[in-house]
Amino acid sequence: MFKATPNPPDTDPTSPRKKTKTQKLDEAAERALDYYLNPKPDKPEADAAAGQLFTVVNGVDTETLLANLSENLASANAMVSDLAFDLEGPRRHIALGIQQLIELSAMLANRALDNVEARQPT
Repeated sequence: MFKATPNPPDTDPTSPRKKTKTQKLDEAAERALDYYLNPKPDKPEADAAAGQLFTVVNGVDTETLLANLSENLASANAMVSDLAFDLEGPRRHIALGIQQLIELSAMLANRALDNVEARQPT
């Protein structure tokens, strides 16, 4: 027996009505994602460099900057130290070299912080 139509018949799985709903949902989702992930700034900042992600607030005193630098270096030192003990061979030597550079930088930051504290009257 010969059928005139294939089983199941070749039809568009989405009707034109569903396509418009799908398109509307896609557009709404796109707008929602753009709103949260690509917000438009209220006003453009003249001094912000293009592509700059982070910045340090103007007017922060040197002691605060050096104290935060020292804490960041201590955190990096702890992370690299932990990583170095999980590695072997040349990779471990590289990690320990990075740790030594961080430790030396922390010593310089702490000395600068001591100098700033010594200059300030009590």
